[in-house]
Amino acid sequence: MFRLESDTALLESFRPKDRQAVELPPGLTFPTFVRHYLAWPHPAGGRVFLVFSTQGGVPTGITFETNGSAGAPVAMCDWCHQSAAGTGVGLLTARVTGTKTAGVHVCTDLSCKQKVEDECDRAGRSAVPELNALVERIGRFASEVLGIDLSGANR
Repeated sequence: MFRLESDTALLESFRPKDRQAVELPPGLTFPTFVRHYLAWPHPAGGRVFLVFSTQGGVPTGITFETNGSAGAPVAMCDWCHQSAAGTGVGLLTARVTGTKTAGVHVCTDLSCKQKVEDECDRAGRSAVPELNALVERIGRFASEVLGIDLSGANR
Protein backbone atom coordinates (compact mmCIF):
# COMPACT_ATOMS: atom_id res chain seq x y z
CA MET A 1 0.00 0.00 0.00
CA PHE A 2 1.15 3.51 -0.68
CA ARG A 3 -0.22 7.01 -0.32
CA LEU A 4 -0.41 9.74 -2.94
CA GLU A 5 -0.61 13.16 -1.31
CA SER A 6 -1.64 15.23 -4.34
CA ASP A 7 -2.17 15.31 -8.07
CA THR A 8 1.41 16.58 -8.33
CA ALA A 9 2.69 13.48 -6.51
CA LEU A 10 0.66 11.29 -8.87
CA LEU A 11 2.07 13.03 -11.96
CA GLU A 12 5.62 12.89 -10.57
CA SER A 13 5.36 9.10 -10.29
CA PHE A 14 5.57 9.03 -14.12
CA ARG A 15 8.76 9.56 -16.09
CA PRO A 16 9.10 13.14 -17.37
CA LYS A 17 8.62 11.98 -20.97
CA ASP A 18 5.25 10.39 -20.06
CA ARG A 19 3.77 13.12 -17.84
CA GLN A 20 2.41 15.21 -20.69
CA ALA A 21 0.15 12.34 -21.82
CA VAL A 22 -1.30 11.67 -18.35
CA GLU A 23 -4.87 12.73 -17.72
CA LEU A 24 -5.89 12.25 -14.09
CA PRO A 25 -8.73 9.85 -13.32
CA PRO A 26 -12.05 11.59 -12.75
CA GLY A 27 -13.24 11.71 -9.16
CA LEU A 28 -9.89 10.86 -7.59
CA THR A 29 -9.41 12.81 -4.37
CA PHE A 30 -6.21 13.45 -2.46
CA PRO A 31 -4.63 12.26 -0.35
CA THR A 32 -5.46 8.75 -1.55
CA PHE A 33 -4.31 5.35 -0.35
CA VAL A 34 -3.58 2.79 -3.06
CA ARG A 35 -3.59 -0.95 -2.46
CA HIS A 36 -1.33 -2.75 -4.92
CA TYR A 37 -1.87 -0.39 -7.90
CA LEU A 38 -4.08 2.26 -9.47
CA ALA A 39 -5.11 1.97 -13.13
CA TRP A 40 -7.44 4.02 -15.33
CA PRO A 41 -8.11 4.58 -19.03
CA HIS A 42 -7.64 7.86 -20.88
CA PRO A 43 -11.12 9.37 -21.37
CA ALA A 44 -10.64 9.50 -25.16
CA GLY A 45 -9.24 5.96 -25.32
CA GLY A 46 -5.95 4.85 -26.81
CA ARG A 47 -4.07 4.88 -23.50
CA VAL A 48 -4.24 3.36 -20.05
CA PHE A 49 -2.28 4.54 -17.04
CA LEU A 50 -0.81 2.49 -14.21
CA VAL A 51 0.71 3.58 -10.89
CA PHE A 52 2.19 0.91 -8.60
CA SER A 53 4.83 0.49 -5.95
CA THR A 54 6.95 -2.58 -5.29
CA GLN A 55 8.07 -3.39 -1.77
CA GLY A 56 10.64 -0.78 -0.78
CA GLY A 57 10.05 1.23 -3.95
CA VAL A 58 8.32 4.52 -4.65
CA PRO A 59 5.08 5.01 -6.59
CA THR A 60 5.90 4.42 -10.25
CA GLY A 61 3.70 5.34 -13.21
CA ILE A 62 3.60 3.83 -16.69
CA THR A 63 1.69 5.19 -19.67
CA PHE A 64 0.57 2.43 -22.02
CA GLU A 65 -0.64 2.81 -25.60
CA THR A 66 -3.42 0.38 -26.49
CA ASN A 67 -2.66 0.63 -30.21
CA GLY A 68 -6.25 -0.43 -30.95
CA SER A 69 -5.22 -3.99 -30.15
CA ALA A 70 -7.89 -6.36 -31.41
CA GLY A 71 -6.63 -9.18 -29.22
CA ALA A 72 -6.54 -12.89 -29.92
CA PRO A 73 -9.70 -15.06 -29.78
CA VAL A 74 -8.54 -16.23 -26.32
CA ALA A 75 -5.32 -15.03 -24.69
CA MET A 76 -3.68 -15.18 -21.27
CA CYS A 77 -2.47 -12.12 -19.39
CA ASP A 78 1.27 -12.14 -18.66
CA TRP A 79 0.71 -10.47 -15.29
CA CYS A 80 -2.37 -12.06 -13.67
CA HIS A 81 -2.36 -15.27 -15.74
CA GLN A 82 -6.10 -15.02 -16.39
CA SER A 83 -7.51 -15.86 -19.82
CA ALA A 84 -9.90 -13.60 -21.68
CA ALA A 85 -11.63 -13.64 -25.03
CA GLY A 86 -11.59 -10.90 -27.67
CA THR A 87 -10.09 -7.63 -26.57
CA GLY A 88 -9.88 -8.56 -22.86
CA VAL A 89 -6.17 -9.32 -23.23
CA GLY A 90 -4.04 -7.48 -25.76
CA LEU A 91 -0.71 -5.87 -26.43
CA LEU A 92 -0.06 -2.70 -24.44
CA THR A 93 3.07 -0.78 -25.33
CA ALA A 94 5.12 1.82 -23.47
CA ARG A 95 8.01 3.99 -24.58
CA VAL A 96 11.49 2.88 -23.60
CA THR A 97 13.18 5.76 -25.44
CA GLY A 98 11.98 8.33 -27.94
CA THR A 99 12.12 5.76 -30.73
CA LYS A 100 11.89 2.40 -28.98
CA THR A 101 8.76 0.86 -27.47
CA ALA A 102 8.20 -2.39 -25.59
CA GLY A 103 5.01 -4.32 -25.13
CA VAL A 104 3.36 -6.82 -22.86
CA HIS A 105 0.23 -8.96 -23.35
CA VAL A 106 -1.99 -8.03 -20.41
CA CYS A 107 -5.59 -7.28 -19.51
CA THR A 108 -6.25 -4.25 -21.69
CA ASP A 109 -8.14 -2.44 -18.93
CA LEU A 110 -5.45 -3.41 -16.36
CA SER A 111 -8.12 -5.09 -14.22
CA CYS A 112 -5.68 -7.82 -13.12
CA LYS A 113 -6.16 -6.96 -9.45
CA GLN A 114 -9.92 -7.56 -9.57
CA LYS A 115 -9.49 -10.80 -11.51
CA VAL A 116 -6.98 -12.17 -9.00
CA GLU A 117 -9.20 -11.16 -6.08
CA ASP A 118 -12.27 -12.77 -7.72
CA GLU A 119 -10.42 -16.02 -8.40
CA CYS A 120 -9.09 -16.21 -4.85
CA ASP A 121 -12.52 -15.42 -3.39
CA ARG A 122 -14.07 -18.27 -5.41
CA ALA A 123 -11.30 -20.62 -4.24
CA GLY A 124 -11.61 -19.49 -0.61
CA ARG A 125 -8.01 -18.38 -0.22
CA SER A 126 -6.25 -15.12 0.55
CA ALA A 127 -5.47 -12.96 -2.45
CA VAL A 128 -2.57 -11.16 -0.73
CA PRO A 129 0.26 -13.49 -1.88
CA GLU A 130 -0.98 -13.48 -5.47
CA LEU A 131 -1.48 -9.71 -5.49
CA ASN A 132 2.05 -9.22 -4.15
CA ALA A 133 3.35 -11.50 -6.93
CA LEU A 134 1.31 -9.51 -9.47
CA VAL A 135 2.90 -6.23 -8.36
CA GLU A 136 6.35 -7.88 -8.52
CA ARG A 137 5.68 -8.95 -12.16
CA ILE A 138 4.63 -5.39 -12.98
CA GLY A 139 7.81 -4.12 -11.30
CA ARG A 140 10.01 -6.53 -13.28
CA PHE A 141 8.47 -5.28 -16.54
CA ALA A 142 9.04 -1.66 -15.49
CA SER A 143 12.64 -2.17 -14.38
CA GLU A 144 13.94 -4.84 -16.75
CA VAL A 145 12.08 -3.90 -19.93
CA LEU A 146 11.43 -0.16 -19.60
CA GLY A 147 14.56 0.61 -17.57
CA ILE A 148 12.64 2.45 -14.83
CA ASP A 149 14.48 2.77 -11.51
CA LEU A 150 11.83 1.71 -8.99
CA SER A 151 13.63 3.53 -6.17
CA GLY A 152 12.60 6.83 -7.78
CA ALA A 153 16.15 7.96 -8.54
CA ASN A 154 16.70 9.76 -11.86
CA ARG A 155 13.04 10.59 -12.28
